[in-house]
Amino acid sequence: MGRWRPPPKAGSPYITAAGAAALRAELQHLWRTERRPVVEALAAAAAEGDRSENAEYTYRKKQLGEIDRRIRYISKRLDMLKIVDHAPADPSRIRFGARVRLQSGTDEPCGYRIVGVDETVAQRGWISVDSPLAKALLGRAVGEEITVALPGGKRRYRILAIDYAE
Repeated sequence: MGRWRPPPKAGSPYITAAGAAALRAELQHLWRTERRPVVEALAAAAAEGDRSENAEYTYRKKQLGEIDRRIRYISKRLDMLKIVDHAPADPSRIRFGARVRLQSGTDEPCGYRIVGVDETVAQRGWISVDSPLAKALLGRAVGEEITVALPGGKRRYRILAIDYAE
């Protein structure tokens, strides 16, 4: 059996308008703020002579590669993204961009927002539209109950509220 693995499936192409703006801002920041000093430091390190034993040159080359890799990723991703900047026709159902309030058993209610793959922030409760919980929630309404297979085991949730306010 070989080591080859198929490439991971690309995430959903959806993103909120704020998420797209944040990606564009990151791209501009990388080009204008991050990349320029690294290129200057790389040129200075290259001017020092023997590159084979120059740790500064090796470090800056690697750092520049990481910045360029992120720039390429964001540039390609922005070209394929579909910005969702409006509420769905039926706001009583859970769709992309929804803020959802859930309760599991006797636990405290928790809130999540369904966002694009590129803008997930676990600390804020922003979950990817491709996550198991979001997939189970899509199309559901207030009052419905769902059972989700999560990494920690199956969990049952009751939908308490749906909101699309930005």
